[in-house]
Amino acid sequence: MAVSGADVQHAKKLLCSGKLVAIPTETVYGLAGNALNPRAVATIYEVKNRPSFNPLIIHTDSLKKVANYVASVPPLAQKLADKFWPGPLTILLPKTDALPDIVTASSERVAVRVPQHSLTLSLLKELDFPLAAPSANPFGYISPTQAAHVEAQLGDKISYILDGGSCSVGIESTIVGIEDNRVEVYRWGGISLEDLTAVVPNVQTYSNQLEESPSAPGMLKSHYAPSKKIIIGNLAELLRQYHHSEVGIISFSDFFPQIPKNRQCVLSASGNLNEAAQRLFSSLRHLDRPYIKVILSEFVPNYGLGRAINDRLARASA
Repeated sequence: MAVSGADVQHAKKLLCSGKLVAIPTETVYGLAGNALNPRAVATIYEVKNRPSFNPLIIHTDSLKKVANYVASVPPLAQKLADKFWPGPLTILLPKTDALPDIVTASSERVAVRVPQHSLTLSLLKELDFPLAAPSANPFGYISPTQAAHVEAQLGDKISYILDGGSCSVGIESTIVGIEDNRVEVYRWGGISLEDLTAVVPNVQTYSNQLEESPSAPGMLKSHYAPSKKIIIGNLAELLRQYHHSEVGIISFSDFFPQIPKNRQCVLSASGNLNEAAQRLFSSLRHLDRPYIKVILSEFVPNYGLGRAINDRLARASA
């Protein structure tokens, strides 16, 4: 069983010795290890059962530190970092040999970000190395948004969980690259299209966001999934096709009185996409129960954080 607490110095000691620590961010909890230590990074892959072709994101506390591990920071990337760091934006940048290839799955680019969480920022400021940190869950399963989620999934495989409370955003970071003087989105997350276009005019979506050989973290076709089958569509119509005693429901804002309360999750009764994003993974986890045979859900409005919510639902149901 992992110990949970808010002791930054204890977390630092473990990380410096090559151990793994679960860390809180505003997006989800990460499984962190020294990104400059190939053995520690290999342990991340092992603990998560993550395929080695799927690259990791590195985290640090400033763009100044990022510059130690990347060959260049294009002006557009600098502009985005100035606006959104710390925050839920990951930027793909050309790596240097200072980073072992295992971090990037031998890609020439590394995914980097500065997370917005006071406890983890305090830890990162104490370290003279970046942290490689994918989500702290078994590969392909629902990302954790509370320390208890990490304990339930990986508590027997790691030493310490830095407990920073519930994640405020609740879905992973948006991942972007700079391609031919434009911003290309590889994964939607906590920064929306509207956020990006308010800063840079030319934003495009990467043409193949559901990949089996990913160009960036979090791009596999099947991901973020509970053990139960998920079917997405019009909930009223789906409920006519399935026996009510077999289903769980995730709706955007509607409550269905014919279904018991413990079998349904309303992401936001007021239709707030930020609230819906924060509740998505905990809702999937809540309904992943033995007494539920299938989870019925629906897409949310496809703007703002709705794009990221719909992306996670699509991958969970793949």
